[in-house]
Amino acid sequence: MQPRNARIKGAIIVTQMASALQINSLDAIRRIQRVQTVTIAWMSVEAMVSLFAAWRARSPALLAFDGDSAIELFSAVVVLWRFHASDEHEDAEKQAARVAGILLFALAAFVAVSSVASLLGYSEAEPTFLGIAILVAAAVVIPWLAKEKRRLSRATGSAALRADAAQSALCAYLSLIALAGLAINTIWHVRWADPIAALAVLPLIVWEGRDAMHGKACGCC
Repeated sequence: MQPRNARIKGAIIVTQMASALQINSLDAIRRIQRVQTVTIAWMSVEAMVSLFAAWRARSPALLAFDGDSAIELFSAVVVLWRFHASDEHEDAEKQAARVAGILLFALAAFVAVSSVASLLGYSEAEPTFLGIAILVAAAVVIPWLAKEKRRLSRATGSAALRADAAQSALCAYLSLIALAGLAINTIWHVRWADPIAALAVLPLIVWEGRDAMHGKACGCC
């Protein structure tokens, strides 16, 4: 009787552990969905405001930041859809990452051209307090989002979420670099600081685009 009771108790313990793991997994997925929803809402506002400010101020640095914000918005939508979908959509996820990589390369080329044009005097970046405000807000909000995504990616083992966390981290770095360029231009009226800041972020954009094309997270996470 004792071996049988032991087997029964063992089966009960295994069932309880499986149930607990399933509950933890479902809870983690719900948290991921909430974080991605917040990301989408914030990135939508951030992209629209920074695009408007970049257009008004003719700022290459803001344009670079806005483009990366749009890519991060796209990435957040893909990851949110990924955690609503079944496991049969991994190929679609990889294709989405490749599209994001192509868009990042296109953004890098456009930022390079606009920055060089600004340095050559064809256009001049104007001070923009709206741009500074959105960059300051981004420097506060985005690192928190990246931290939450890293934590949840470790809990779930999700490569897609880990890549999205890396993109959020990159977006935070871009906000600080662009903020430095805009602040120097606004305070000391150094017009070339804005396009120089935009050129400084180009290696980061190209790096992220290359890793996205290969379906990997960048090393900044």
